[in-house]
Amino acid sequence: MSHRHTDVPARVISEEACPVAEVLDHVSGKWSIGILVAAAHGPVRFTELERRIEGISRRMLTLNLRKLERDGLLTRTVHATVPPKVEYELTGMARELHTHLSGLVGWAEQHRAAIQSARVAYDERKSAATAPGTAV
Repeated sequence: MSHRHTDVPARVISEEACPVAEVLDHVSGKWSIGILVAAAHGPVRFTELERRIEGISRRMLTLNLRKLERDGLLTRTVHATVPPKVEYELTGMARELHTHLSGLVGWAEQHRAAIQSARVAYDERKSAATAPGTAV
């Protein structure tokens, strides 16, 4: 249903939807999910996160850690040691989010084979439909 049929001005919908879309964009990204999952079991150091999250560069890890800290999902603690020891930990809000992410991860694992089979079947149908001598 469009906003025109709800008697809610577009401005109100936009003001409410934009922050929600922004938050979902931040927490649903490939690296953000990996960081939140990797940090779920207590304080974790930068190098440990880097090892746990396959394929992430130091720069992407740094940018995403800052973004998640800014959003209030991670706390960053610097210990006064030489060299400085920095740890990241989920906030209460992020632990709640992790519960939901765990459900999503479980769903993805449960349905991975079915999704792969569906992709193969789709690709076969598409390639058969576009093969020379077949009607589209």
